[in-house]
Amino acid sequence: MSVKKKKGGGGGANWMDTYGDMVTLLLCFFVLLYSMSTISEEKWRAIVTSFNPFADLTATDPEGNDGPIADPEDESQGGYPSIPDVAAQEEINEIIEDLVYRIQAVAADNGMDDAIQVDMNGGKVYVKFTDTVFFGGNSFVLRDEAKVVLSQLCDVLDEAAPAIEEIRIQGHTAQQFADQPNETEGDRFLASNRATEVLVFIQDNSSIFPARLVSEGCGQWRPVDSNETLEGRRSNRRVEMIISGRNLEADKLGESLTHFDTSETGADSQENS
Repeated sequence: MSVKKKKGGGGGANWMDTYGDMVTLLLCFFVLLYSMSTISEEKWRAIVTSFNPFADLTATDPEGNDGPIADPEDESQGGYPSIPDVAAQEEINEIIEDLVYRIQAVAADNGMDDAIQVDMNGGKVYVKFTDTVFFGGNSFVLRDEAKVVLSQLCDVLDEAAPAIEEIRIQGHTAQQFADQPNETEGDRFLASNRATEVLVFIQDNSSIFPARLVSEGCGQWRPVDSNETLEGRRSNRRVEMIISGRNLEADKLGESLTHFDTSETGADSQENS
């Protein structure tokens, strides 16, 4: 009498479905725990270097200029990206004083001792550029030789950046006729555009925080010599740069820029502007 063998059931591999569901749930659980955890920078570095002792652990800024490590100071307060604060007021003063000699060296290296004058007064550095250094007659387009000088000047300013509170650039013109003022619009625009051209170059080629750069057009109204002579008019046509050092005891630059009039009149004027 023959005995028939029973065939196995068709659901013998169903345990894999249950196992897969369990692994998925565990994965989700650990992802949830990870999302709520904090990572110690020291432990992270230790783990990375254990796998690769030569790994580059330089921090990067994942959010561009607004990232948490892009600026050691709040940008609205005039912070310097990637530049540390100066620790002592004495050091700031020394850096500003040294700027005089550094800028004089730039002028000497380019054979422009007569065209670039540097002085210091009241803790500020005053730099005077004759118009022939930077611009042609009645033009606000920077000369090529001016760009060379400004590039070297930007290098000097970069090294002194943590000590600089503000750089104010002023454009001046000369009165063409001694007995007749210049045409107002052309005079003011030429002075303002020349100052702005210098500012734009410095902003694009240095690490100076833009809020610390100011351009002004003074026109013919702040002469340093007589407009009755050719030599006097040459002296009056100029671009001046005034560099102020930081004062650690004073308010930060940004605070003075955000003090708006909150009175009823001031609020109405802002709403209607």
